[in-house]
Amino acid sequence: MLLFRPHLFTRVGLVFFCTLAHNRNMTNTAYSLDSVKALYARPLLDLVYEAASVHRANHDPQDMQMCTLLSIKTGGCAEDCGYCSQSIHNNADLEKEILMKTSDVLEQARKAKESGSTRFCMGAAWPRVLDGRAFDRVCDMVKGVSDMGMEACCTLGMLTEAQAVRLKEAGLTAYNHNLDTSREFYDKVITTRSYDERLDTLKNVAKAGIAACCGGILGLGEREEDRISLLHTLANLNPQPESVPINVLVPVAGTPLEKQKPIDIFEWIRCIAVARILMPKAMVRLSAGRLTISKEAQALAFMAGANAIFTGEKLLTTPNPEKDADYGLLAELGLKPRAPYKDGPEPAEKQADAA
Repeated sequence: MLLFRPHLFTRVGLVFFCTLAHNRNMTNTAYSLDSVKALYARPLLDLVYEAASVHRANHDPQDMQMCTLLSIKTGGCAEDCGYCSQSIHNNADLEKEILMKTSDVLEQARKAKESGSTRFCMGAAWPRVLDGRAFDRVCDMVKGVSDMGMEACCTLGMLTEAQAVRLKEAGLTAYNHNLDTSREFYDKVITTRSYDERLDTLKNVAKAGIAACCGGILGLGEREEDRISLLHTLANLNPQPESVPINVLVPVAGTPLEKQKPIDIFEWIRCIAVARILMPKAMVRLSAGRLTISKEAQALAFMAGANAIFTGEKLLTTPNPEKDADYGLLAELGLKPRAPYKDGPEPAEKQADAA
């Protein structure tokens, strides 16, 4: 129950009070673009303070979700994403690899679990999912990961509602499909897949009862208005994403964005804080680009509401901090790995097995 306290009605407190009042049903809240602009424009430390308060009202502030991302099929993608080393349109020095064996993927999942990860995400460089033997094998991988007691996640490109249902039946927890940037800036980065096609895939995921993992990439050359527009779109998805990955561009030689200047670190923090306030129930995940970000900046990001990270040497093809560095940072900050399935039931088949 919320009690009226006059001191809450400062410029910071009023917004915080209103945010808490709506936390019970945020997925049905529609945000106007102007309201997101106003939130984004607030003084940074006020924004971080409010985001920290919202975070603590909705999550255990000591919990950090540990996730591992494995590229199960690398390179040869027909999409022309300007940031990606796996695109056939780019000239990155990357060796194409066929779909991994199921046994090899499950071995990597076991190692990830032993290292403390509770969510295992499998990524294939496909523009869209095609029915057939390869997709059958991916479903087997999902079932194997789920049977280990880990949350299973995939990022496979566009998919139909029927394909989403198959993944759900195999035990998939979440499906990653990022919007990457704003609708307005999108065609400056990608031309082979439309923004609406991405949104259609997210709708198919939701219809199948799979949680959406959906975020974007900062530092693509976008303007502040584009970051605001992206956050506005993400917050108005229905349902809101269960996870919001915040990526920072890692420029790759041989791609159109190889010489792109890095985003200001305070803009990164600002986006994290706004994402936390607009999507209070979501896991806000620090994703690509973390290797070059100081531990002090990461600590401020955790204060601003980030509560998930990717662990392991690589995120698909992008370098990532080593395990020891991550666990050392968590220990310094008094944080602990989050348990799997903390906010939702385990797949029905595992519940039956436990009984």
